[in-house]
Amino acid sequence: MLVAAAIAAVVAAAAVVIPLTLGAPEPAPSSPASSAPVSTQSAEAGPPVTYYDQPGPPEGSPLEQVEALKVDVSKDLVGTSLTKGIAGISLEATDLADADLSSSNASMVKLLQEIDQPVLRFGGNAVDRRFFWTSTGEPLPYSGDKTHPARAVGPADLSRINTLLEAGDAKIALTVDLGHYNPDRAADMAKHAAEIFGDRLLSITVGNEPNGYVFNGVRTNGYSLEQYITELKAYAQAIHAVAPNVPIAGPGAYDQKWWQPFIDAEIPQKKILSFHNYPLYSCDGSDPKGSPTMANLMSQLMHDRAADYQQAALAAGKAAGLETWLPETGIAACPGSNETSRTHASALWTADYALNAAQLGITKIGFHSSTFTCKGGPPMSAICSAGDYPLGNGVMSGRANFFGISMVAELNDGKFLKLKHSGGGLAFTYALQHEDGSTTVVLVNENNPETAAQTDVTLKLPGKAVTGTMTQLSGPSYAAEDETVIDGAKSEPTPLADRATVPGFAYRSETQTFKLTAGTVTVLNFTY
Repeated sequence: MLVAAAIAAVVAAAAVVIPLTLGAPEPAPSSPASSAPVSTQSAEAGPPVTYYDQPGPPEGSPLEQVEALKVDVSKDLVGTSLTKGIAGISLEATDLADADLSSSNASMVKLLQEIDQPVLRFGGNAVDRRFFWTSTGEPLPYSGDKTHPARAVGPADLSRINTLLEAGDAKIALTVDLGHYNPDRAADMAKHAAEIFGDRLLSITVGNEPNGYVFNGVRTNGYSLEQYITELKAYAQAIHAVAPNVPIAGPGAYDQKWWQPFIDAEIPQKKILSFHNYPLYSCDGSDPKGSPTMANLMSQLMHDRAADYQQAALAAGKAAGLETWLPETGIAACPGSNETSRTHASALWTADYALNAAQLGITKIGFHSSTFTCKGGPPMSAICSAGDYPLGNGVMSGRANFFGISMVAELNDGKFLKLKHSGGGLAFTYALQHEDGSTTVVLVNENNPETAAQTDVTLKLPGKAVTGTMTQLSGPSYAAEDETVIDGAKSEPTPLADRATVPGFAYRSETQTFKLTAGTVTVLNFTY
């Protein structure tokens, strides 16, 4: 559960107004934990500003030094873009029956608004096991249990979901049941979905992770890639007959061998290549570097391993001229809690993971979640309900990783810029060029907030900045739970127009120097 008292443990942005200048004014008063260096260059003064006051390392920290970070942002483009709605939430297909997913649930509407035009994807393991679509009110033909209930879903449920999408300005991607082979039933669901959601329906996927059917008992008589392609074609034909404008995304598999056959399959709809990935997959510890440990999560290897897998999918999609999605992902595929669950470190990883995927070229990312309770529900879920396990009372809130999503979701559309990055320890950097000529720089500082000193940053921009603003996600330690905040509060980033100025901002200069607290995601926006 979110702990409101934790807000007080983080220093919020200070409201200290002083003239902006490249001279040498008296330093602004600030808390001992803040960082507000002042340039000593000589130039014209700018307008009065409020400097951002970021939290510093915890009192008594060993303050291990971090190599200075140097970032040189080019005017050259990477060739990829970030657009609104790239980072969304993935849920189980059975959650379509959850009455709390409605415009009448103010807490859920607020969460969607805080991740700015997201995609809600419905699929997961439930779709091929415990999900039953019916437009005629048929009884459930199979059952689940208290933790994994089977649920029937009909047109009224889709209409209710649509009210949530409209209130939260969200879109939707659906998965149809392939585990119980029935193309006509899937087509009936697609028909009603297209009529109810209209342009908000982005795609339909046939089955969830069909490459795993032979291992997890979804198909007891075995299952082959060739059989999947035959069934995919039958489903696609049936869906196209009633909803011809809805693309088919797939295969939604975590095995690379399944990507190309899906790409090559002849179906009448537009196709989107989709794949799933949980970078820390070794639940039994057989691969120590793939186990869900804090050391693995906060590592360069974690960043690189995820990027390598994404690039393989992107290469296959690009060669075929297809958009590439990652609609189901998270830190680990392992059930239950582990060292990384619910932690501030998960927020840092989530922000970097989404930004790097977007920079590589992935256009939709869904972080797998649940509507179950915060206490007792899936610990990796980005959202959860208050109340008693398992379904709670429907009052939804975001965990640490949700705030990592929010930092990325609140970025304005832009084209990624090339940059050079050196030093900074465990840090990752990104830059965007916006249509209005402004530049956004994102610095993901994954150094340990309990032990690392603030990093000296030298940032060279592609122009002489006249304004520079800042918003920041922070937390006291890797392992801290329910203590991740943005600008000192458990909320979305401060609106761009209201953000405070980068500490020590150098007016009309290409070069900005400042200090950066460890364990933060910092978004800087500059105009010229």
